[in-house]
Amino acid sequence: MLLLKPFLIYLAAGFAEIAGCFAVWLWLKEGRSAWLLVPGLVSLIVFALLLTRIESDSAGRAYAAYGGIYITASLIWMRVVEGRTPDKWELLGALICLGGASMILLAPRGT
Repeated sequence: MLLLKPFLIYLAAGFAEIAGCFAVWLWLKEGRSAWLLVPGLVSLIVFALLLTRIESDSAGRAYAAYGGIYITASLIWMRVVEGRTPDKWELLGALICLGGASMILLAPRGT
């Protein structure tokens, strides 16, 4: 239960960041409407607000742990939104990154 709340916050932040960046991708790489930048910008604001909900004494530590979750969220996005299945190396890499994120979040800290 200790990791559930930050994991869910990080996962939501990851999808918000990916959605915002994907809007720019669609506009620049696929020639879609520039109007996609409006919800994309809102999504990036939500991403930033969500990251502030992480309990941490350091923004850098919160962002470092987020990295592992972001990689996992990106692979989920790739599968669900883009319809491409991650390969075994991408999945293994995500597991390694989740382990690193867990270590960053759960490591005992001296005062």
